[in-house]
Amino acid sequence: MNIEIKGKRFLVCGAGSGFGKAVALQLAGEGAEVLAVSRTESKLFELQSRFPRNISILTGDLFDLDFHNTLINNLSGVPLSGALINAGGPPAGGFSDFTLNDWDNAWNSVVKWKIALTEKLLEIMKPQHYGRLLYIESVSVLQPVDNLILSNALRPAVVGFVKTVAKQMAPYGITLNVLAPGYHRTAALERLFKKKAEMEGISEDEAGQQFEKEIPVGKMASPEEAATLAAWLLSPLSRYVTGEVLPHDGGIRL
Repeated sequence: MNIEIKGKRFLVCGAGSGFGKAVALQLAGEGAEVLAVSRTESKLFELQSRFPRNISILTGDLFDLDFHNTLINNLSGVPLSGALINAGGPPAGGFSDFTLNDWDNAWNSVVKWKIALTEKLLEIMKPQHYGRLLYIESVSVLQPVDNLILSNALRPAVVGFVKTVAKQMAPYGITLNVLAPGYHRTAALERLFKKKAEMEGISEDEAGQQFEKEIPVGKMASPEEAATLAAWLLSPLSRYVTGEVLPHDGGIRL
């Protein structure tokens, strides 16, 4: 299937691992040009080696709002078709595990930087009358996940923001959507395995098996599976989809 992104330019945040890496590779594999951003330079070099003609890289901290100016400067000169807004999530834990300072840090890492970067990206996309913004959040925006109070509380704020801005941007040909992954084999999920193992006195393998038993389709997904859906949502073919939360969870909410 041709999703019509060959030669088009995309920004992929959090491209060093997990969903960001998988989406960057999917887009590049379809012939798109990708600016991949991560804090870890070595991971970006490895990513770029897979598609050296299609992937350019930029090292920086997305939570640092000053870095956003550098990022936007790297996007100048070529029309921007879409962006994957994505970064690692907050730590696992329950209500008693966190201080108010932890909540402030989680606000910055889950919500604040996304609002700031979206504002700058829309300044690029509105004159084009075209753009695709896709936010990687979590199935926790639809149903709370045990031991993830920071994610459960703050990620829904991103959904409210996206839905509101999506309506305002629709006349400009710009769509904004949220992808809500369930359990995928990522570093973030490995941290959940570790936390569950510590709390219940079991091995991390046993913790992983317990997570997998919750999935109606019976098997955990890979980031690459979610990346195929993400690429379509970032393509021109998704014109009629905006302000939506699309789960990729194997039926966990059923």
